[in-house]
This record gives sequence, C-alpha cells and structure tokens, in this order.
Amino acid sequence: MSELLKNIDARTRLAGTNKLEILLFTLGEDERTGRREIFGINVFKVREVMRTAAITAAPEMPACVEGMVSLRGVLVPVVDLAKYTGMRTETPREIMIVTEYNGHTQGFLVEAVDTILRLDWSQMRVPPDMLTAKLGGLVTAVTELPGNKLVMMLDVEKVLAETAGYEEDFMYKGIEPVHGEERIVVFADDSSVARKQIERTLDTLGVPYRGAVNGRAAWTLLQQLARQAATAGCEVRDLVSLVLTDVEMPEMDGYILTKSIKSDACFDGIPVLMHSSLSGMSNQQLGKSVGVDEYVPKFEPQRLAETVRRLIQSGAHKPENR
Repeated sequence: MSELLKNIDARTRLAGTNKLEILLFTLGEDERTGRREIFGINVFKVREVMRTAAITAAPEMPACVEGMVSLRGVLVPVVDLAKYTGMRTETPREIMIVTEYNGHTQGFLVEAVDTILRLDWSQMRVPPDMLTAKLGGLVTAVTELPGNKLVMMLDVEKVLAETAGYEEDFMYKGIEPVHGEERIVVFADDSSVARKQIERTLDTLGVPYRGAVNGRAAWTLLQQLARQAATAGCEVRDLVSLVLTDVEMPEMDGYILTKSIKSDACFDGIPVLMHSSLSGMSNQQLGKSVGVDEYVPKFEPQRLAETVRRLIQSGAHKPENR
C-alpha cells in the first residue's frame, strides 16, 4: 500500500494547476441501495495507508469512533467510516487511511483501497440535490469513471465535526463585532460544515456575506457584483470587502479563483483570504504565489475573525479617495 503514496511529494506540484489526485476506496455495501459505492479522498491530505494497528478503546466516544492507536508515540483517534456512513461490510477493516486535517491527525478504517486517480477539478461536479439529501451532505463532489461508475468525494470536515467535537461554542466566544460595515464578504467552500462555520464566524462579527459552494459559483457571483457596481457607477470594492476561499473545490479550486480575481483589474483593492485544511507551508507559499493576501488554516474561528476584521478595516476607503 505504501507504493500508492511513494511519490506524494511530487504530487504537491499539482496544486495551483486546478488538478488533483484522489485515493479511491470502498467501505462496503450501501444498505439503502445494495451497491458497493466508491469514495475518494484528496491525496494531499493522506499521510499514509497502513494495516490497522492495535486499537485501544476510549470512553465516551461516538459509536463510529473505534478508539485510539499509537503512531510513532502519538495517540490518533480512529473512525470506522463504514459505521459512520451506514455501510454494511463482512470484511474486517484491516486497512487504515491516516489523514491530517486542520492540524489534527486521525485514522479512517476502510474496507479496501483501490488506486490513485489523477484528474482536473473541472471534472469534479457539485453533487445533485437528490444525492446530497440521501447522504445527508456527506459528499462534496462527484465524478464519473469509465463504465458509469460514480466516485464520491467524502466531506471529511463533516465527519470530523460530528465525531471529534470541532464545532464547540467556546471557539466563538469573545469575538467582537465589526461596526458599520455594509460591504459583503464573498466566501467559497464546498463543505456544508465549513460553510456553516464560516457563516457563524461572520454572523458573530456582524459582517454581511454571500456564500458559494465552489470557486466557479463564487467567480460567477463576483462577476454579477462587478456588473452591479458598473451600473451603480461605483467600484466593486465599494460592494465587496473581502473574498474568503477554500482551496479544494469542484469545478474551480481556490488557486484558480484567486488567479482570476487578481488578474482582473475591476477587483483591485479586494483582498483574498485563503482558508483551508491544507495548512502546510508549501500550500501557503503557493497561495501567495497566485496572489492570496493572507492564509488562515481551518478551523480557528478566533484567528479567522481577527484576520477578516483586520483585512476589512485596512481595506476600508471613502469613495472620494479612489
């Protein structure tokens, strides 16, 4: 299995090209449909694929959290994805995908891993409403393989929010509102959980906003706002204070969205804040190379709020000073 990931360092060069590689895996038979579905996870977030180590049960864990394993002296929580998603499998979960999100490491038990698929983000589509409703928002994007096989990108942030308690009230306490700001924040994120977290942070700040499910939708919204500004005889920055974007999104990723914004003069003066669980230095440097003004790793509401406040206030201007 290590052969699957032996070139992972080289794969980081895909970032910023609107391309990605996903590790395909199965969890078992879907009890609702009787099918064995194929899931995917971005290789950038996979540290290793290994045989499941000895798991130590831990008290007061959700039912799908099997316990903890020790990896090189560090205790890592282990989530049984088949239990979480309601899949039925007769195969012991002997394979564990070790991932890193938002500075947290966790293991996901799966039935089997298949291969690594390289494709363009434009090939990833927003899941249909029917699929989203059926799976409870568990899938952020889908793509089709030869033979009419569907690959579903798992919303790992949703899994972690519901199994690791990342959505705690205390995380938002002490955030002071921004007074008198009428311009909107435009944000893009394909995770329903992340969008709710962003909305809660911006609501606590008292900042108006418009959200989008991916970079393509955010770019369309920004172009609409540009036309609105032109009709009103003002600058887009009189309407938009900030663009907040995730990195990984179907149809258009955050790097391409940033490039599009920074290469269009009508969006001059609008800062772009990248907000992602891809928090390594290489990803931050790549963000800066395409014009990102600042980078905040997910999910730290206090830090996000402070950065949003500072960028909004530093970008505040009076029309007569344009």
